Amino acid sequence: MHVPDGFLNAPVSLATGAVAAGAVAVCLRGARHELGERTAPLAGLVAAFVFAVQMLNFPVAAGTSGHLLGGALAAILVGPCTGVLCLAVVLLMQALLFADGGLSALGTNITLMGVVTVVVGYAVFRALLRVLPGGAVSVATFAAALVSVPASAIAFTGLYAVGGTADVSLGRVFAAMTGVHVLIGIGEAIITTATVGAVLAVRPDLVHGVRDVARPALVIRGGAGAGAARPAPGPGPDSRPRPRPGEPAPSGAAPGASQRSQRSQRSQRSQRSLRPLWLGGLAVTVVCATFVSFYASAEPDGLEKVATDEGIAEEAREHDLADSPLADYGVEDVDNERLSIALAGSAGVAVTLAVGSGVFLTLRRRRHDETTPDRV
Repeated sequence: MHVPDGFLNAPVSLATGAVAAGAVAVCLRGARHELGERTAPLAGLVAAFVFAVQMLNFPVAAGTSGHLLGGALAAILVGPCTGVLCLAVVLLMQALLFADGGLSALGTNITLMGVVTVVVGYAVFRALLRVLPGGAVSVATFAAALVSVPASAIAFTGLYAVGGTADVSLGRVFAAMTGVHVLIGIGEAIITTATVGAVLAVRPDLVHGVRDVARPALVIRGGAGAGAARPAPGPGPDSRPRPRPGEPAPSGAAPGASQRSQRSQRSQRSQRSLRPLWLGGLAVTVVCATFVSFYASAEPDGLEKVATDEGIAEEAREHDLADSPLADYGVEDVDNERLSIALAGSAGVAVTLAVGSGVFLTLRRRRHDETTPDRV
């Protein structure tokens, strides 16, 4: 659903650019409170995973395909502010390296595919967790991802009503965009539910969306990722051994030093235990980008199909970086199509992972510096 240059006029493009810039600025601050020592590396991986899976267009109707948007997925896994930043990094890399999504439309794409999907998806997810019996995470995840996609399509239609560059029937555009993106939303929901379920099965403590849910129902019923997971027991205030009546308290280091030592040990253990999940997620990401992407549907995605049918596509301008060596997710001068896609996909994963991880680790360090008192 990447909007190219030329679909929207300059005032609307500037307005969405301002909205996107403001949202990113707010999220840069908000993400500091979401990112912990364990989740900062995970957030970079989430950005790379979204990039890889967006390469996997799947058929949804005759002559139409769709791909993951990823807003609900990122928000549930690493938090809404961090989720917006994940999508912003992905869309920036796609626009600059792969000529996917216009440069003047970058703000529009971040607003539609990042801000709208994250806000709507996370709001639906949290609302359903409060009202569903036992807080059924699988149902809430599926519904959140499903609703977020047509919400983004409706938002595009609203923007086109204000600043569209072609004289078309807005009623037909609304109906076509909503209809096809409901179908794409089903695919989004399946991928999101399976991914969240896989993380819940091994590390439920890392899923941001369920951190404060009391005894969430983490059962994924049917489909990929089926299984049950329970929140990993964590050290609580009552988990320390207490002396029996009449028994002296254990001696040792000062209480403050002992607590700091325990926190340091727990942090080291959690960092080590994150490695298998991170490496496994990276392996899946690389396989998707370098191997599975070759089998992606070549049909136009929902926006491209509607734009062609309704006469909007004629207004599209050629991307300013159309001559990029990685344009259209292939490597220039590599004749073997399979190898070309694999190289482009692996390069995209590497760059997105590096940029995303750099951003999130920097935010994490800044939060640590702000909360650590200066010592004389």
